[in-house]
Amino acid sequence: MNLNWFLLLFVCFIGQSSEEQRQADDVKIGAIFSFGTTNGKVAKIAMEAAVVDVNSDPTLLDGRKLALTLHDSNYSGFLGIIGALQFMETDTVAVIGPQSSVMAHVLSHLANELHVPLLSFTALDPTLSPLQYPYFIQTSPSDLFLMTAIADMISYFQYREVIAIFSDDDQGRNSITALGDKLVERRCKISYKAILPPEPMSTRDLIVAELLKVKSIESRVIILHTLSITGLRVFEVAQELGMMTSEYVWIATSWLSSVLDSTSVSTKAASSIQGALTLRPHTPDSQKKRAFVSRWNKLSNGSVGLNAYGLYAYDTVWMIAYAVKEFLDHGGKISYSNDSNLDSFAGETMNLAALSIFDGGKQLLSNILKTNMTGVSGPIAFKPDRSMYRPSFDILNVVGKGWLRQIGYWCNYSGLSVVPLESLYAKPANRSSSTQRLDQVIWPGQTKIRPRGWVFPDDGRPLRIGVPRRVGFRAFVSEKEGSGVVQGYCIDVFLAALKCLSYPVPHQFIIFGDGHKNPSYTQLVNMITAHEFDAAVGDITIVTNRTKVLDFSQPYIESGLVVVVHVKKMRSVAWAFLRPFTPLAWGVIAAFCLVVGTVVWILEHKFNDEFRGPPKKQVVTILWFSFSTIFGAPRENTVSTLGRIVLLIWLFVILIITSSYTASLTSFLTVQQLASSIQGIESLVTSNDAIGYQVGSFAENYLFEEVNIAKSRLVPLGSPEEYADALEQGRVAAVVDERPYVDQFLSTYCGFQKVGPEFTKSGWGFAFPRDSPLAIDMSTAILQLSENGELEKIHKKWLNRKVCGGQSSEADSEQLQLKSFWGLFLICGVTCCFALLVYFCCMLRQFKRHFPELTQRSTSTRTRISHSIRLKKFLSFVDEKAEISANRLKRKRMEMENLSTS
Repeated sequence: MNLNWFLLLFVCFIGQSSEEQRQADDVKIGAIFSFGTTNGKVAKIAMEAAVVDVNSDPTLLDGRKLALTLHDSNYSGFLGIIGALQFMETDTVAVIGPQSSVMAHVLSHLANELHVPLLSFTALDPTLSPLQYPYFIQTSPSDLFLMTAIADMISYFQYREVIAIFSDDDQGRNSITALGDKLVERRCKISYKAILPPEPMSTRDLIVAELLKVKSIESRVIILHTLSITGLRVFEVAQELGMMTSEYVWIATSWLSSVLDSTSVSTKAASSIQGALTLRPHTPDSQKKRAFVSRWNKLSNGSVGLNAYGLYAYDTVWMIAYAVKEFLDHGGKISYSNDSNLDSFAGETMNLAALSIFDGGKQLLSNILKTNMTGVSGPIAFKPDRSMYRPSFDILNVVGKGWLRQIGYWCNYSGLSVVPLESLYAKPANRSSSTQRLDQVIWPGQTKIRPRGWVFPDDGRPLRIGVPRRVGFRAFVSEKEGSGVVQGYCIDVFLAALKCLSYPVPHQFIIFGDGHKNPSYTQLVNMITAHEFDAAVGDITIVTNRTKVLDFSQPYIESGLVVVVHVKKMRSVAWAFLRPFTPLAWGVIAAFCLVVGTVVWILEHKFNDEFRGPPKKQVVTILWFSFSTIFGAPRENTVSTLGRIVLLIWLFVILIITSSYTASLTSFLTVQQLASSIQGIESLVTSNDAIGYQVGSFAENYLFEEVNIAKSRLVPLGSPEEYADALEQGRVAAVVDERPYVDQFLSTYCGFQKVGPEFTKSGWGFAFPRDSPLAIDMSTAILQLSENGELEKIHKKWLNRKVCGGQSSEADSEQLQLKSFWGLFLICGVTCCFALLVYFCCMLRQFKRHFPELTQRSTSTRTRISHSIRLKKFLSFVDEKAEISANRLKRKRMEMENLSTS
């Protein structure tokens, strides 16, 4: 009996020793999560399944088992720290978690000290830097990529401002900061940040108070970045407050897709989220994924559905297992050593000295970062910055009762697309705007029409639009006498632009000014920044100082400062008849007259008796013929064909020249000339003359601040009548004003003229508060008016473009330049040269017939010396009359015939 008891005790001892030895050989890993949350429940089931699958292969860890210990932090950061300390006391090689980024920032310091890798697929704060936390690894795409995807969506839908609602924790704040940075890159921004307490402190009353603030803001594009309980509560409150209508755009981060993938929400919650957009980490379809999904109901007993983070949880365990295998295969031993920094805590009640450093932690960390595997979530690898390889998201639209409908994909490689991502990776990266595309969205309110994304302030109150009450140039903007109704070119353009918008704009015009003088436009635009007006419409110039505090629409009319002066009739002078041509032009005309006369004389001299006689007579003939052609056909007749051709071309040139001279001289004798020496802004600056400007215009500040003209020289003028009186009476030497006003003034008043070039370039636009979305829409509308011709019709209706009778431009008074006629002179010159060439060729041929003995080639010295005689003979032949040459040739032929007969 005693022997049996002894044997039994021995067997139990041996078994217990074996169990203890087996447990000692286990590879211990820990997991810290709040297992009451959706992601916590899914992660627990997935990690336990992964451990079972790892341990089912005894060769994977060289006969060892993977031992997973779970610690429920239950939303408490304190309990999370306690759990981490317990893991560090029990020789844990790696810890999965924590679930929140708040705890990740804390526990990463512990992991750094004890060299225990910390892996999390839910703590995705973008600021968890590998430089600061080298032992912390995110095993799913960081929120930096999530926020980049959202920023791309905002840009794709052409929104410019968004409101961010987020939980006040590390991940919420830092992720929204990353979103703001990405939006700025796309010329968008976060206009308001609504901050909610983190779970579980976020109560319904706090949410109501914050959403009421959001409702009063113009922007209607809302980004919701919270945890699931708070997020669903926000949607329910928003629906009660009327914020789930077709005016709003709601984009929830990946928490919403995780909830809808894993749990069944209430009918109230399902109704409140309809039309929202959300994102889900993209996990490509594969045989492994399908096999795991088919096992899920059995693993979970139907308690919770599988979401993307469950797949990442499963793969994270396998990442650790493969890293440990690599570690063991290369001779690594799981051993721990005391941390000398904790020796001073030995014997204390907390016994922190029991914490030990994992000797192989650095190598295990390196093995994890070298992971290159395909898991249930797809290909898994890390870039040098430790970000996930090819981070990507599914873009989902909530329709029906909480049903998710996929409308596209986002990947850091190619942006937004409706093409499956796996096929995009085989092509070159292309993020051009033409390739960005998403399917049709069902927005809140069950509409397919994209919401405008903003509303007018104060819940639809009509816009208060300031309009200047002008006393001069009333065609641009004015008030009908005592009626309070405004009209004019600027008003018609504004109303036409409003008609181009896809939404109504309630507004009321508020007249600004006392009616006795033009109001200050600087004061008018400043009233927008003071929120007394919501916009300003009128002849408002877009200048630098105003664009610093306001937004302007696209200019609807070009403008710029010009100088206007008084003009008078030119006094008659003795030599006024010479003014039409420049001296060079006169000289060239005279030279060509002589050239043409000489050419015609050469061509006619042999055949025409009128071009023969004593030398003195021939010179007189050339001069007379040359200059008589200016006044008509010359008295002398031309008999040669070449002479007639040259004369015909020259008469045509003279016709053009004399016609131009007559027109120019007429202009010079009747044109109005400047009453002062002012030729433009440069001469105005160097003079000491008084300068007029329009009251209320930016011209005063420009002349004083930019051009440095003393204020004592500046004279305010309020109407076109004052312009005319001041210039005619000489109270001002010139008026500086914007081109549209000057054009209207010159079309009404004669005796005035623009001088010099336009020395500023600007335009008129409608003024709006800073970052007003209406400014962008109105700019688009103005471009549309310009393209369809409506803008030009309004211009013709209000603004008279005809120049005052007798008004002439500066160009009209300029002298005619030689360059205006060089083509004619070129034709005439070429004709003369051609005629001379043909003439001398004919003369040379005839000379050979008349004097063959002088034209035969010979190599004798005597012949060579007679070249001068031959030349004299040729010139004599050319000079003699054609009949004499013909008679001589006839006699020579008869002599030759007589010789031949004898």
